[in-house]
Amino acid sequence: MNHLLLIHTGGTIAMSQSGSGHVMPSEVNPIDATLPKATDIANITTKHFSNIPSPHMTPEKMLELAQFINQQLTQDTYDGVVITHGTDTLEETAYFLQITLGAPVPIVLTGAMRSSNEVGSDGEFNLITALRVAQSDVARGKGVLVVFNGEIHSAFNVTKTHTSSVDTFKSVHFGNVGMVTKDHVLIYSQPTTKQPKMIPSITKRVAVLKVVAGMEPDLIEAVLALGYDGLVLEVLGQGNVPPSIVPALEMLVERMPVVIVSRCFNGIVQDVYGYVGGGQQLKEMGIIFSNGLNSQKARLRLLVELEAGSSQAVMEHSFSFQQ
Repeated sequence: MNHLLLIHTGGTIAMSQSGSGHVMPSEVNPIDATLPKATDIANITTKHFSNIPSPHMTPEKMLELAQFINQQLTQDTYDGVVITHGTDTLEETAYFLQITLGAPVPIVLTGAMRSSNEVGSDGEFNLITALRVAQSDVARGKGVLVVFNGEIHSAFNVTKTHTSSVDTFKSVHFGNVGMVTKDHVLIYSQPTTKQPKMIPSITKRVAVLKVVAGMEPDLIEAVLALGYDGLVLEVLGQGNVPPSIVPALEMLVERMPVVIVSRCFNGIVQDVYGYVGGGQQLKEMGIIFSNGLNSQKARLRLLVELEAGSSQAVMEHSFSFQQ
């Protein structure tokens, strides 16, 4: 029987609803009561890394988690790792692990939208299905995966799309890579991955701004004034900005890497338009075009590249279509 490592980090899956109706962390993780039902899946070793709501997660904690996983895999032999996590930042932690960890076994994240004692709680089902995926041979070599509501998603593409629905995690560009049925774990798409870069610490800061109609340049200028090391900009459509912020961007790109993603849910940024503020001008300016990442993941990618001391050319490649 396979040996799995289960790591708890907190989130709704580790919470209970109080008498007043508010969902709060529990001193004893209620999801552990599910584990006796998983004895036919694998031998499970449980580690409690943290017990925090996912809005309390930071890149520094993500790095600590990656280092913790590396340490555990060095100390013992595991066939897979499952991480329970709050849903608000789950996609960010999954992607951070994807680009830093490079573990030789499946890494699967899951969570819950409803706490342990709410009607229709989904934590038990999500944990059981995540354990099944982590011990499955078909999950090997697929990078970091997110398993939720019976679907399997790649860390690169998955995002939270609904504030409260149990069917919240979706892969908006390319669809989920697999599914979990009553009897089978099916993966019918091969996520592409790049060589991970483990970094020793988080010392850099990357800002994220959303472009809107008539945006004023002082927000762009403030990124430099406040001492940030990079900027991710959610731009309009296929890769365009208002002309009002073009001079500020020209100034900024001389001093730090600037990555653009689209604020649209689907599609990629391209240097299509040739007017002032269009993608052609931004490309010629030296702005880096992302490959379909959302802004929160692009921030983490740029953060890792900055910590690794990557050149502009390496950064451009890291955001190319070979994920």
